[in-house]
Amino acid sequence: MKTQVEFYLNGEHAKLNVPTRWTLLKCLRDVMGLTGAKQGCESGHCGACVVLAGDRPVNSCLVLAAELGGQQIWTIEGLRDREAMIILQESYIQHAAFQCGICTPGMLMTSYGLLLQNPRPTKDDVRLALAGNLCRCTGYQRAIDAVIEAGEKLGG
Repeated sequence: MKTQVEFYLNGEHAKLNVPTRWTLLKCLRDVMGLTGAKQGCESGHCGACVVLAGDRPVNSCLVLAAELGGQQIWTIEGLRDREAMIILQESYIQHAAFQCGICTPGMLMTSYGLLLQNPRPTKDDVRLALAGNLCRCTGYQRAIDAVIEAGEKLGG
């Protein structure tokens, strides 16, 4: 069975006819061709698939496409030219906060969402925000430092 889904993706209206069991992640990757959100655990534990629903980070593997109903969804591709994302990415690079890249889009999206909600987070705020993102290469201290620095540069 299929359902028609309408929402806003990266600022543009999107209308899809997809199977009712499909997740937002599957729609993004397989229909929209947006592969920034990574398919990891498919159970909401790794954070590799994080996108923003409005300004709130969500695991796209846990959101059914049929539940989108008019929501604004932002992917890493849609935020790539935003000043805040550029500053955040540069900060991640300067702090060597990633290596293999599997977790990177989810970590960046979670960090971006945090900075939208709290432009001047503490280290504990960042730790709590990134708790749902798994990184096996660098650990978390470098990412925490990168987010703190990006917030400072953004004038938070």
